[in-house]
Amino acid sequence: MSLLIPAYATSAKVYVWRDESGVLVFSDSPKPGAEEIEINTANQNISPSIDTSILDIKPQKLDDKFEVDIIRPTNNSTIRDNTGSVHVSGRIKPVFKQGLSIQLFVDDVPYKAPQTHSMFALRDIERGEHQIKLVLLNAKGKVIASSKPVTFYMHRASVN
Repeated sequence: MSLLIPAYATSAKVYVWRDESGVLVFSDSPKPGAEEIEINTANQNISPSIDTSILDIKPQKLDDKFEVDIIRPTNNSTIRDNTGSVHVSGRIKPVFKQGLSIQLFVDDVPYKAPQTHSMFALRDIERGEHQIKLVLLNAKGKVIASSKPVTFYMHRASVN
């Protein structure tokens, strides 16, 4: 086992010896056969060579005011798809950061689980009027921003 000597040694005496494996060991406790090393304590008052007083190192509070928008579908649009598929695209400003997730609501019901991107593919949406909304969640699941609701109309051919 070897010990490192700290740069700011507080003990004036340091001893050195080789253990049974031949490894050099430093200690402040003497051992039979150990050799005492003199430590130069004149350099204990070392000051930094860089003046950091001009640096602004106070923690900065970032203003994380997020905006969430639904880009597609547009409000009051009609989607014609016999499979009931709708592609939803959202936009988060300023940036989608790590740890955030986004939840899609369809007719005020969460659609699947929150995810880490703002593109959704809805399947088998029934005919008629529907409303969607995106909600941005932080790492703890707290809502930090939400979009305005968007209404769209699903048009599916009828067999009647």
